[in-house]
Amino acid sequence: MTEETRTETRNILVADKVTRRFGGLVAVNEVDFTIPEGSIVSLIGPNGAGKTTFFNVLLGIIDPTSGAVEFGGRRMIARPRRIAMESVVWVLPSVVVLLLGMALEAAGVVGGFFATVAIAIVLLMTTLLLAIIRPAWYQDALTRLGIFRSARPNDMVAAGVGRTFQNIRLFKNMTAVENVLIGMHSRMDANPADAFFSTRRARREEGKSDRRAQELLNYVGLKGIGNELARNLPYGDQRRLEIARALASNPKLLLLDEPAAGMNPKETADLMRLISRLRRDLKLTVLLIEHDMKLVMGISDRVTVMEAGRKISEGTPEEVRRDPRVIEAYLGKPAA
Repeated sequence: MTEETRTETRNILVADKVTRRFGGLVAVNEVDFTIPEGSIVSLIGPNGAGKTTFFNVLLGIIDPTSGAVEFGGRRMIARPRRIAMESVVWVLPSVVVLLLGMALEAAGVVGGFFATVAIAIVLLMTTLLLAIIRPAWYQDALTRLGIFRSARPNDMVAAGVGRTFQNIRLFKNMTAVENVLIGMHSRMDANPADAFFSTRRARREEGKSDRRAQELLNYVGLKGIGNELARNLPYGDQRRLEIARALASNPKLLLLDEPAAGMNPKETADLMRLISRLRRDLKLTVLLIEHDMKLVMGISDRVTVMEAGRKISEGTPEEVRRDPRVIEAYLGKPAA
């Protein structure tokens, strides 16, 4: 195995020279960033450093102006290419079949044209359905044709990325267990027909999902509150509920956007222990955006610092703490 292969295996996420411009503003400027599998990595920087924009690029919320992001060895995010050509892929099989039907009609084959029209309609419906579902093999086939559509947030969830939000985004009028069940949506096997007819498979999966949701609530420290409305939970518990919902999608990489925001010191200490357990028990890789330096320095294997859209420092917490560029970014340049 070559050194390059070992590096790809070790890094669950690789961002290569990611840039994002908004008109004349360069919010993220050629940032290289990797997340080793099984690690806890923190992304920090002063307000306006470009952290949230970079985070949103990694999640597929916005496309990069240039650069690319790979997850699990597969290119997921980059500037879209030739996406208008995808519509040709949708209709081409049907057109070919229709032309064949016209040829059969010209040759005097009775009923050949009507049969091919029916086949063409079925093919068109199938290709449109594939375009909606977008399985991995379909996306790979488009890439081989030179057509690339950058991953959207739902694609990243399906690939194995879970996240929480800086501002809590729970379904306030749903119970805690219902919020967790929503996080399982991408991993459910029952189809709409199963749900409509309440088949045995649907009932079995529903029971399994309920048990799993309760297990996740217990795991994050919310035992016994499954039937409580999310809006009635204390602030710290709502933060934990968001983590449980993210875990419900069975992620490989968990992205936490300022999870300690608004927490008191005890809640932050509890959160630190929870994140450590996520890595230890569930073998999760964690990316953390956080302003609480005590949390960052106490839990991270590696810290990356951004300032004015650029990466200015990267290393262990101790290395970053001593870096003069980081001190200047946070405290300002000393007077001459």
